[in-house]
Amino acid sequence: MKKSRTGSPAGEALASPAVATVQVPLPLLDVLADTRTAFFGLCLEAGEQVLRTMMEQDRERLCGPKNIPDPARRAYRHGRARGEVTLGGRRILVPRLRARSVDGHELLLPSFAYAAHRDPLDARTLEAIAIGVTTRKYRRALDSLPAGRGERAVSKSSVSRRFVALTSAQLTTWLAQPLDGLDIRIVLIDGLHFRDHVILLALGVDSQGYKHVLALREGTTENATVCKALLADVRERGLDLERPVLFVIDGGSGLRKAIRETCGPTAVVQRCQVHKRRNVLEHLPESMRPRVRRMLDEAYGLEDAALAKRRLTQVAAGLDHTHPGAAASLREGLDETLTLQRLGVTGALYRTLRSTNAIENLNGLVGHFIRNVRRWRNGRMLVRWIAAGLRESARSFRRLRGHRDLAALIRTLDRPTMDSRKEVA
Repeated sequence: MKKSRTGSPAGEALASPAVATVQVPLPLLDVLADTRTAFFGLCLEAGEQVLRTMMEQDRERLCGPKNIPDPARRAYRHGRARGEVTLGGRRILVPRLRARSVDGHELLLPSFAYAAHRDPLDARTLEAIAIGVTTRKYRRALDSLPAGRGERAVSKSSVSRRFVALTSAQLTTWLAQPLDGLDIRIVLIDGLHFRDHVILLALGVDSQGYKHVLALREGTTENATVCKALLADVRERGLDLERPVLFVIDGGSGLRKAIRETCGPTAVVQRCQVHKRRNVLEHLPESMRPRVRRMLDEAYGLEDAALAKRRLTQVAAGLDHTHPGAAASLREGLDETLTLQRLGVTGALYRTLRSTNAIENLNGLVGHFIRNVRRWRNGRMLVRWIAAGLRESARSFRRLRGHRDLAALIRTLDRPTMDSRKEVA
């Protein structure tokens, strides 16, 4: 037998009437005497009467007019029971009118089914936590009810259970979302560190400059195994890694090894110049840092990759005798810090992709989202919260700065013989 959208047999539950007439008695204005609830209380009382009227009209369409015998009726009135509807981020206790079919089955009244739907409650819960309301203070963030009004689903434990269920379902759906419909040509990878856990994130940029959070993977360090698992995940979900893709990373050896082993020679790597400069300067005394920082910035500001490499090599040679650690740090992976210059990238797009700032800004937004969590019970909880923070942060994504030059970059990446690909493979 076919079922209606409300779950009852098709034809047994009728659609709610488009118009319901309600008479609001004057004593209802007495609720305005409660200064804490005032107009909200008036709207609540009037809304309950509207719902009761709509439920009664639903019953009349199912059961016929009251006190008029009808041998052909399909249903009978069956009194009332306690019910719950969603209102303003809580569940409100209201009387629920009942109807039963002639063969004894409970019929769902469309008006009550609409009012009792839990989607608005779920959305309000996620929104409240996203803006920083803690589960303990959730009730205080809602409008106060008139005295004597019962409510549910507002306690700390209720909100917490609801949030866990919602974020778990979202995480499962998100991690299985196919990626084959995205034209991703740039991938930024970075890690979020939480005590014994590292959450590795992959942020993709499509050919039009729009950003997409591709995946996350939990581990203890940014090692090659975790990164390979991350890349294998996005590949299995349809991301094309066989064509040239520009990877922007912070310079970790584990990330570079995983990209090389997973994507092969088609992967083009840009090492973060900001991380490289920081690593070099940390090997130097405070007195030398301003001068070396200026020389590094001047070299990285050059559009000619060969000239920039020559300048950086000279800086490293000058540090060899006094600070060999700084010189070795500068030489390590030097070519990969100049990938964008070899690709001919300039202007705003160069300033955007020369570092991992784009994904680190995302990490900052996630950190703000989870700021109220004081105790991480396990890694699963950490992943759920970060995934929820990523989904919330994605709502404010803007196109990549310098996106107008992406077409030229993609054409360069797709050239059959690209000198830079040979150098960085």
